[in-house]
Amino acid sequence: MLRKVPAITALFWVIKILTTGQGEAASDYLVHTISPYLAVGIGFAGFAIALSLQLAVTRYLAAPYWLAVLMVAVFGTMCADAAHIELHLQYWISASICAAGLVVIFGLWRRVEGTLSIHSVRTRRRELFYWAAVLATFAMGTAVGDLTAYSLHLGFLVSGLVFTAAFAVPFLARHAGAGEVLTFWAAYILTRPLGASYADWLGVPHALGGLDLGRGTVSIVLTLAIVVLVAYLSVTERRQGEGVNRKPGAGEPKSGASPSAVTVPSADSSQ
Repeated sequence: MLRKVPAITALFWVIKILTTGQGEAASDYLVHTISPYLAVGIGFAGFAIALSLQLAVTRYLAAPYWLAVLMVAVFGTMCADAAHIELHLQYWISASICAAGLVVIFGLWRRVEGTLSIHSVRTRRRELFYWAAVLATFAMGTAVGDLTAYSLHLGFLVSGLVFTAAFAVPFLARHAGAGEVLTFWAAYILTRPLGASYADWLGVPHALGGLDLGRGTVSIVLTLAIVVLVAYLSVTERRQGEGVNRKPGAGEPKSGASPSAVTVPSADSSQ
């Protein structure tokens, strides 16, 4: 089947970070507003429906793809929070467990398919590996963000600044010659605690070190921003014919990116 993931451009990273913040804010709002068990049930249902829609299409489409990422953000956050609240696991333990799970997923994916490049995702098995890795990165990132904010007492704003600095490292490493696959996944993992830290800082009460704008308000604003950007992405991809919805022809770049795409860490290589 045709490729099921988008071209890795600057806009990809912007939307990805917005989804991490939205997932954090929406998850916290639901858990603190209604029954936590009902909230998790809603999160799982949304995740299952969105992922089913994404798996049902035979080529990359912006709307179902980013809906799936958004619901993974919400449900992945809930999974990590449940491990701490219900199972009483310390953040470093839950982060370590999620990290170990991610390593196992990457190991199996590499062994079975021979590559971790997301732009080789053209079969159902590779797509399932991809979404398993995405879910694990969200759960791990949630635990790591809470670890720095709570356990290390950095607070949300300082944590956000720390992860912003860390997020720049894979970009610099890529320009210095580091592998595309490694730098892509490193940046991808860091987007989760980065976006969530800023979302928490904006939404939580003053007593917790936030601006107290409200988790619900932050969630709505971020959702609207994501909708606008995904709609724009859908229109521009269709008009510019970037090639994300078809197999690349002779002379076309493998990533399917437009000539104006920004050079950022990508997983186009089959390393």
